[in-house]
Amino acid sequence: MRRLYFLVPDVPTAHTIVDELLVARIPEKHIHVIAREDTELGNLPAAGLAQKTDLIPAIERGLGYGGATGTLAGLVAIAVPGVAVVSAGALVVALAVAGTVLGAWISSMIGVSVESPRVRQYEQAIQAGQLLMMIDVPVARVDEINSRIAKHHPEARPEGVEPNIPAFP
Repeated sequence: MRRLYFLVPDVPTAHTIVDELLVARIPEKHIHVIAREDTELGNLPAAGLAQKTDLIPAIERGLGYGGATGTLAGLVAIAVPGVAVVSAGALVVALAVAGTVLGAWISSMIGVSVESPRVRQYEQAIQAGQLLMMIDVPVARVDEINSRIAKHHPEARPEGVEPNIPAFP
C-alpha cells in the first residue's frame, strides 16, 4: 500500500473526491481526512489516531528496541552463575518476548501523544482552512488515482506519496 496526500480547499470538494474514490472501489477505511478542529466534516471519513499521531512508527521502534533489550538481558542472565535455574534458551526467549511486549506498550503510550511528523508539515495549511486527505491505495493504482483526482479536481493539490504504509491501521 501507498498513502497519497492531497490538500483540498474545502469540505464540498472533499465530499466529491471521496464519492469518486468510493466509485473507484477505494474502501472508505482507506480514506482519511484531517481538518481544523472547528471544521464540520459531516460524513467525511475523519483520520484516526493511527493517522494523526506517531503511534505506528513508535510501536515498530518499541518492538525492535524492546526485543533487543530483552534478548540482551536474557544473555546476561544466563552468563551469571546461579541465576539461570531454568533452561537458558527458555530464559532468553522469555525475556526477549517480555522486552518486546513492554517496549511496544511503552512506545505506544509515547507515540499516541506525539503528532505525526508527516501531518505536522501540513499544519499551516490545515489551520488556514484546507483539508488534508490521505488515501491508502495499492501500489498498482497510485498513478490511476493520482490522475483521476488531478483530472476532475485541479484545485486539489497533490502533496506526494508515502512509500510504506502498514497493512493494519
